[in-house]
Amino acid sequence: MQVLQVISLLLDYPKPELVEAREDIEVMIQQSSLPAGDKAALMEFVQTRCAMGLMDWQSEYDSLFERGRALSLLLFEHVHGESRDRGQAMVDLNNQYKQAGLELGVKELPDYIPLYLEFLSTQGDENATLGLQEVAHILALLTARLEQRGSNYSLLFEVLLHISGIDIDLDDVRQQIADEKRDDTAKALDKVWEEEAVTFTGNDQTQGCPTAQNRPSEGQRRDQYVPFNTDDLMNSDPSQPRKVSGI
Repeated sequence: MQVLQVISLLLDYPKPELVEAREDIEVMIQQSSLPAGDKAALMEFVQTRCAMGLMDWQSEYDSLFERGRALSLLLFEHVHGESRDRGQAMVDLNNQYKQAGLELGVKELPDYIPLYLEFLSTQGDENATLGLQEVAHILALLTARLEQRGSNYSLLFEVLLHISGIDIDLDDVRQQIADEKRDDTAKALDKVWEEEAVTFTGNDQTQGCPTAQNRPSEGQRRDQYVPFNTDDLMNSDPSQPRKVSGI
């Protein structure tokens, strides 16, 4: 499902190469099998973002996804937080990538959403849909939170929800998060620093904000879908987002 590769690129950190590839991206969107409304949403996002100055785009991206945890692009952040369970879940997911013939870089976290979408884009339409269904409740939560902040990044997650085919009442999710306290304010971030101990483990697998550098190729494609090996993603309730310091 090539359109997932497009959305993966659009959700990754904006770089000059992305702006330069605008025409190719628009062609891929128009040639996709998405409904007209979803195509229009993606085209609107691309046109709006590419019309911005790149530094402004990058600054807004950082303020959204690199401050606080409510909009984290790491799937397991919304399920396990910083618990030990998250580390094991990432090991399990990484092993599943390897079973599909994919090798990640040392600093790449397997639950990084753009990387996961890139993986799904190589697995065939049916399997890609199943993969999105497993994380649909997280996609819905991110859609509602981005709408709340007035960001058109919500369009990308809403399209992913449509592709998944999962019927989630976004109005219900919007209502559930209506009274959430922002976790990206200076006060909230200071509180997190005060409450969390700083450790130096030297473990590159659990630190940093990676970008997907080693993309799966068509030669690595697997028709046999390899799903998440965790019940948490399917069973966690989007109406009860994980409580962390500052939220």
